[in-house]
Amino acid sequence: MLGKFITLEGIDGAGKSTNSLWLADMLRFKGINVINTREPGGTELGDKIRYLILENEMLSETETMLIFAARFEHFKKIIQPAIKNNIWVICDRFIDATYAYQGSGKGVSANLIKTLEDLLITNIVPDLTLLFDIPFDLMTQRISLIKKLDRFEKNNGIFFNKVRNSYLEIARNNPNRVKIIDSSRDLKHTQFCISGVMDNFLGSL
Repeated sequence: MLGKFITLEGIDGAGKSTNSLWLADMLRFKGINVINTREPGGTELGDKIRYLILENEMLSETETMLIFAARFEHFKKIIQPAIKNNIWVICDRFIDATYAYQGSGKGVSANLIKTLEDLLITNIVPDLTLLFDIPFDLMTQRISLIKKLDRFEKNNGIFFNKVRNSYLEIARNNPNRVKIIDSSRDLKHTQFCISGVMDNFLGSL
């Protein structure tokens, strides 16, 4: 049997990282073997590329190609082997993030992103994507309380509204795969919404 591939998406501060760990624990309680990972990153090389991307100014196309370099390493060394060995993978961001952030947010050609996707990431589409949705104002409230901002998080509301709208369009175009989670309320409500989606997903297997 093959493992399942679940991706978590959304703008910064939406709660992906916190709920990634919670979701993994929930699946383990059901007897499912699961790992957590993230992008950019997920491997030793990927984490070095992540640092370069987050801390250094560069052309948006350069950024996109670096993200795919890290993603290819991640895909080949972590994601694909796990799935082939019946291990479920929960990944904080994947290809949808590139279309939303670099494509809609920064104006990188969707054709370039699609070309890199087709060339490097073959024969895999997430089985389920949870899109954590919050407005920009709430994002700024949350992340300003917990961390120093990286260069992505310093972008303005115009940028993040483009990213958010791109994510919502992806959800509209892929209703069977992408499920919107309203994470603007408290954690208990967010996890209640996740549980409902997961019950339906597990029931469909």
